[in-house]
Amino acid sequence: MNDLDDVAALGTVLGIWAHPDDETYLSAGVMAIAAGNAQRVVVVSATAGERGTDDPVAWPPDRLAPVRRWEASAALAALGVHDHRWLGLPDGELARCSTAEQARRLAAIMDEVAPDTILTFGPDGVTGHPDHRAVSRWVDAACLRSSRRVRVLHAALEEGYCERFRGLHERFDVFMDPSLPAPRPAAELALRLSLTGASLDRKLVALRAQATQTQPVVEAFGSGPYAEWVAEEVFVDATAQTYGQWRHPRSQHEPAAASSTAVSTNSPVAGSR
Repeated sequence: MNDLDDVAALGTVLGIWAHPDDETYLSAGVMAIAAGNAQRVVVVSATAGERGTDDPVAWPPDRLAPVRRWEASAALAALGVHDHRWLGLPDGELARCSTAEQARRLAAIMDEVAPDTILTFGPDGVTGHPDHRAVSRWVDAACLRSSRRVRVLHAALEEGYCERFRGLHERFDVFMDPSLPAPRPAAELALRLSLTGASLDRKLVALRAQATQTQPVVEAFGSGPYAEWVAEEVFVDATAQTYGQWRHPRSQHEPAAASSTAVSTNSPVAGSR
């Protein structure tokens, strides 16, 4: 398969994340290709990320929240995505929110949007962030409540990637749980994009639009290492895990095998809207 086949097979895509910038870091390339294919792409953010700062004096929550909303709008516009929903929940406190209530809200969105595929966090939240882990639980519960049966893909980190960036991760204390990262072997991957050229540039533009979050990271990592660090987008199929033993028939988006795709300057995504 090629990149267009891999992403086209996702159908209508619903991304469900904790904070604005989660969707861009983990799925910008996927979203840009899907939007360029004229697939519907909808993003849900649980919070505005209003506590995402090391300087709460300069950036109190009531200032940072609207700025991050504007940043997210600019980032998604750069990727061709224009349907962004907000749950309006408190940043850093999602573990205290009712799973049943948030599952009900997400199931209603699922029934409205009618996605074929959900992109979200796995149980480890990728980095171990409690908000990420809470969203993963809500999505599992929402899938069981919704009348819509979907393919569920969890963002993950591949073994080679983890080894390549192990020093950087240790230096900057990227993971909030000492048991992480949880590398996945290439054979387990359902979707893998390796962005290069214009496709990577487009993701970097979207990330730079969220400057309150990304500018300090770029300055700390260096622009070259940062670009390499964000170039990989990896997902594992969690449909069976979410629904128990239920699986989509092959005709409804179940992949025949894991695929790995390099998206280059020549990809049609470079000229997509």
